[in-house]
Amino acid sequence: MQMSDTREIQAAPSDVYAALLDPEVLKACVPGAQEVSGNPTDGYEATVVQKVGPVKATFKGTVTMSDMVEGQSLTIAGEGKGGAAGFAKGSASVTFSSSDSGGTLLAYDVDAKVGGKLAQLGSRLIDGFAKKMADQFFSNLQQHFEGPAAPEEDSEGNPEGEKKGWLGRLTGRE
Repeated sequence: MQMSDTREIQAAPSDVYAALLDPEVLKACVPGAQEVSGNPTDGYEATVVQKVGPVKATFKGTVTMSDMVEGQSLTIAGEGKGGAAGFAKGSASVTFSSSDSGGTLLAYDVDAKVGGKLAQLGSRLIDGFAKKMADQFFSNLQQHFEGPAAPEEDSEGNPEGEKKGWLGRLTGRE
């Protein structure tokens, strides 16, 4: 499964690059990460808990950085084994360039593979899950620099996700 996307982050390319090498930032960005330790030279060890469809697994694995050009690009590769659930592995080629707004335009190309019980779930479910994981990782990285996004309001001025009570939905008022 392959996917590509871009994201603008309001920080200098060198800062975004450095953040991707920090195990604490990686732990905060990887959805479901329980533990990340190591360094860019020797690689990282990670424990990630994820639920894909009906399968919940704890993946223990490694993450390595390669093709590192400071402030410009790097490749992140990871591989994890989830016991009976199977395995997941993938890589992301990431490039950093200055954006017109003074931040960083981050572009990534991801290639991911799964095997074992996970592969039996079907490609649509797996592809959707992989896209969600990649989007969440880079959203978390963006939030690391910019803070959480302000909640958007619905047509009635309520913060998104804030629901009216059942009576309000029936009558159109709260």
